[in-house]
Amino acid sequence: MIVELTDRIYEAAFVPELWPGVLDQLSTVSNSAAASLVLFRDRAPPKFIATDLIAPVLEAFDAANGWQKSEEVQLMFSMTPPSAFIYDADYFPPEALESNHLRLERTRPLGIGGQVGSFVFMPTGEMALFSTERWRHNDRPSGEDMARLNALRPHLARAGLVASRLGLERARGTVSAMETMGLPAAVLSSAGRVLVANPLLEAMPAIFRPAALGRMTIGDSDADLLFQKCVEAMVGHGEFSVRSIPLQAQEGRPPLIIHLLPLHRSAHDIFSGGDILMAVTALSASSMVPSPTLLTSLFDLTPAEARLASSLSQGSTLKDAAANSNITVKTARTYLERIFAKTGTRQQSQLVALLKGADRFPVL
Repeated sequence: MIVELTDRIYEAAFVPELWPGVLDQLSTVSNSAAASLVLFRDRAPPKFIATDLIAPVLEAFDAANGWQKSEEVQLMFSMTPPSAFIYDADYFPPEALESNHLRLERTRPLGIGGQVGSFVFMPTGEMALFSTERWRHNDRPSGEDMARLNALRPHLARAGLVASRLGLERARGTVSAMETMGLPAAVLSSAGRVLVANPLLEAMPAIFRPAALGRMTIGDSDADLLFQKCVEAMVGHGEFSVRSIPLQAQEGRPPLIIHLLPLHRSAHDIFSGGDILMAVTALSASSMVPSPTLLTSLFDLTPAEARLASSLSQGSTLKDAAANSNITVKTARTYLERIFAKTGTRQQSQLVALLKGADRFPVL
């Protein structure tokens, strides 16, 4: 079910009418009552999609201007965002939860209690909130519930990036979708051949270079190795979990993240038979986007790896970072090797430079 759900998550990014079914499955795998996706972008009113049980609650909340009134929402943008799904009672102060009368007056009669959610800050400045509603009789999630949600989090983050750029509107074709996203992008075939690239990507010839048989290479050798492995795995030739690839900053250019999204079912048709969408974002210094959060949201790190990476980015030694994470130094070294493999870095100084890169550069 998880594999099928992953495919459907990416499909819903381009076909938003599929999100309710995806969110239903998200509820099922986490033993929840309902689920929703809310997209925040600048000062515009949030957009949301939800399962049937919770949709009327969100509609009433929105009509009552609840996003501006909710202390929880305000705290969400001011507190350090976690790198995993969280149970609301473990994160927000009790008084903030109890003061949210607009929600509680509508959820309690439905038998709904707390929430398990994850807010993902995008490199482009948007924020996606994925939330599941707990039944009151089964309020606190189990470790297994949280593990299943966190395994899906990187996929939800990448799909949320596309959904937010498209404004939760259905993609109307290859050219239209690539223009609307406003990101450098290309569509690849199952053989890794470039079918179409938009002008924003074509304007980056030093980074994305043509290769034999219509394929593409990345100018940075470490990033290219990850890219080629990822493309090969995504078309069914091997196992490789990474689908977001960091590219180190260079003179006059910020660090970049290359995201690869599979195009299945309806998305495959929208993109004229393409199999992979490649989209590129820049690490930005937006106040909404702390750089460690970007890395942990989009680079497939586990929560434990994310905590270690975040601690290292703040200047801690590996020994101190291990102590902060309540793990042994030996375990920390194992996690660090995995982080290197997922980020294309080879040493701790490179990793820290990548994490801190977002604080030095403007939006692309």
